Amino acid sequence: MARNRIRLSEVAREAGVSPATVSRAISQPDLLSPETLARVRRAADHLGYRPDAAARALASGRSMTIGAVMPTLDNAIFSKALQAMQAQLAEDGYQLLVASHDYSKAAEAECIRTLLARGVDGLILVGAERIAEAAQLLAQSGLPVVMTWCAPDGAPSVLVDNEYAGLLATRHLIALGHRRIGVITGATRFNDRQRGRYRGVRRALEEAGLTLPPALACEQATTLAGGRMGCAQLLDLAEPPTAIVGGIDLIAIGCMVEAQARGLAIPADLSVAGIDDLDMSAHVSPSLTTVHVPTARIGTEAARMMVAILRDEPGPTTLTLPVDLIVRRSTGPALTRG
Repeated sequence: MARNRIRLSEVAREAGVSPATVSRAISQPDLLSPETLARVRRAADHLGYRPDAAARALASGRSMTIGAVMPTLDNAIFSKALQAMQAQLAEDGYQLLVASHDYSKAAEAECIRTLLARGVDGLILVGAERIAEAAQLLAQSGLPVVMTWCAPDGAPSVLVDNEYAGLLATRHLIALGHRRIGVITGATRFNDRQRGRYRGVRRALEEAGLTLPPALACEQATTLAGGRMGCAQLLDLAEPPTAIVGGIDLIAIGCMVEAQARGLAIPADLSVAGIDDLDMSAHVSPSLTTVHVPTARIGTEAARMMVAILRDEPGPTTLTLPVDLIVRRSTGPALTRG
């Protein structure tokens, strides 16, 4: 026969304390003397009492859940960050609830609304830009919010310098002698990460006294197919580029697929560089030159920052993680045409 669940009041009676004291032992043990806390824990162990999530939430006023809103789950960049985020939150006793909006700002607002209705203790978001409805929901909730990848000044955030990532990739190509460099990004209108990387490409070219004609820049879906389409558009120009920067690795790999399908050799005929450093980027042929973005660490540090805020622990509220150029075999010297 199933044993009846032990109730908090039974633990209180066994320990000789009030139910409120047992509740504090669950939610705020630091408020109790060591002797009282030890007596409550001995009573709980003796009776086999284990507070479930609902009891902990009732005692602490928290659900012990954190919401994360991602642009998409169909991308290794974000799934890797989420995996690391989940692992860190679990270590601290929290569970992660995830929603995605497929790069729709209106859908992002609905994701935020849904997670708030689920009673999350805080939200982790990607990027700094959102519509007024989403911003109002966040402000009215009063919950802590940690931004990732990009953030407005002063907001708790774990960042990378997306402009610098674009700068690094382009400077590398310029150093190899390339002067006609194309760039394919994802849509920049509602994507501050892609917009920053595009700015970095332009800045590197301007520093070298070069320009980026409109024909050498295009926006595509952040997929392999998008990379192929963008590459086809640039290669069909009367004066095609000798090198291309992809706003993410998937776009860059799609470029290589398209170029190779046309009989071009990478990097002899076309150099290609990406940004993100996906696991697969080291294993495609040729291996992809890219800018490493510490995706997993973004997830880990965002989780740590959120928990620290919830616990009122001191610590940085803005953390910028480094990005690094990884030179592989997809880039090489520009061909001399004469």
